[in-house]
Amino acid sequence: MLDRLLGNYMLEKGLLSKGQLIQAFQTQESKRAKLGVIAVSEKLMTIAQAEQVNALQASMDKRFGDIAIEKGYLSEIQLSRLLELQGNSYLSFVQSLVDDGLLSMEQVTKAEEDYQKENGFTATDMAELKSGNIDRIVSIFIDSADEAYKKLFSMAIKTMYRLVDNHVYIGKAYRTNSIRAEVLGYQKYRGDEKATVAISGKYADVQKVAIAYTKEEFIETEEDALDATCEFINCIDGLYATEKSLEGIKIELDPPEFFVSYTEATGPIVAIPVYLSGGEILFFGTIAEDMKIG
Repeated sequence: MLDRLLGNYMLEKGLLSKGQLIQAFQTQESKRAKLGVIAVSEKLMTIAQAEQVNALQASMDKRFGDIAIEKGYLSEIQLSRLLELQGNSYLSFVQSLVDDGLLSMEQVTKAEEDYQKENGFTATDMAELKSGNIDRIVSIFIDSADEAYKKLFSMAIKTMYRLVDNHVYIGKAYRTNSIRAEVLGYQKYRGDEKATVAISGKYADVQKVAIAYTKEEFIETEEDALDATCEFINCIDGLYATEKSLEGIKIELDPPEFFVSYTEATGPIVAIPVYLSGGEILFFGTIAEDMKIG
């Protein structure tokens, strides 16, 4: 997720053009990050140390990790950890930026530090963002006072990651009493837990999500988008209800409903912006209280 978050930050700051960012994302799909890039990103080696080891490789028939251990820059345990991270999405993105000559490692490191500072993230937060673990990442973007929403929102984002777009990313969650949107789909559930879960946005963006979810290219009518979005919301809530049932909590789902004209939702709402499939939607809900639709 940090690849998309930092990539868009770089775009906003003028470090990359839109074309360059697209290029980096395309290159990323076929990249495995090199150990030097990972070691610097994980702050286990300095840029100078990584460059020194890279230079030594040109004259020595040894792997990067072996040389780094010999020089005392890495331990065996640290090297094992770096090897595990080679398939990491964020680190592959960094590797693409460097290999394509779009940014230097120094520029990437500086952008990462600036992004962390501007968003008030801790070093632990940044490590979690790099990890790609959605449960832990969602916790960073939801205020600690909203514990009741973390499992629900995590299930939603994981479902989007698995079924819609494996490059989904999110913004900061927030509380509001009203959301008005061009299109809005929702589902209520009751039982041992009571809640309303909803997705809203511009029709064009919701249509993109519907196409990605159904894998059908010809979702052109509002009715098709309605059906697909309702099915998607039901999928999220069904998975959540199944998970809760393992804790002995019984949940019954109402049929989902959808509006394709400007509609307002009101109540004590917690919402989170979600960016996927080239669009932006809002995922939101209320737990234990009523949400009024329309």
